Amino acid sequence: MSTTSTDAAKRVFDLALALPALLLALPLMAAIALWVRLDSPGPAWFRQARVGRGGRLFRIHKFRTMQVQAVAGGPLITVAGDARVTRAGRWLRRTKLDELPQLLDVVRGDMSLVGPRPEVPRYMALYPDEARRLILSVRPGLTDRASIEFRDEERLLAAASDPERAYVEQVMPIKQRYYLDYVAQRSLTGDVGILWHTLRAVLRRPDSR
Repeated sequence: MSTTSTDAAKRVFDLALALPALLLALPLMAAIALWVRLDSPGPAWFRQARVGRGGRLFRIHKFRTMQVQAVAGGPLITVAGDARVTRAGRWLRRTKLDELPQLLDVVRGDMSLVGPRPEVPRYMALYPDEARRLILSVRPGLTDRASIEFRDEERLLAAASDPERAYVEQVMPIKQRYYLDYVAQRSLTGDVGILWHTLRAVLRRPDSR
């Protein structure tokens, strides 16, 4: 199958799953939005510039999990126990429900259900040129194998004396390998497998292995 045909099939696959999932999730999303607003002052949504396919910037959607004043000027890296995270935010991040609004990004075409996770420009610029070109040749995804592997990334970084340095020097190279493997081997069958393993990881208690 050609790249164009693969991309078209993947887009149909994304819409076939994301649209019904978004409609089913709307009541839950409304309840979460209300909870976020009641839990701390500020909007329910958080949007941030990420690097998308072909290097195009887009604004990713999440539920806000931090105090508003902390979001604007704080570090890009979040670690377990971060004082900026709200009470609602701790639960949302643990369950990954803060990512639920990204179904909108999938429907809009900025993201796919499965693909390399979209980075902020600052970190994407650190990837080697060829690796960056390949990673950005596909739409970023809601999930991928790196997301499953680093489900407890915040806890891992909390143990580092310099979390940002640990992310750049230890985590990013591993994620890069996962991303490049995905680009080279991507298929709808593979996407189904990743979605299944993601669901299992989300339903599993974070502290269970």
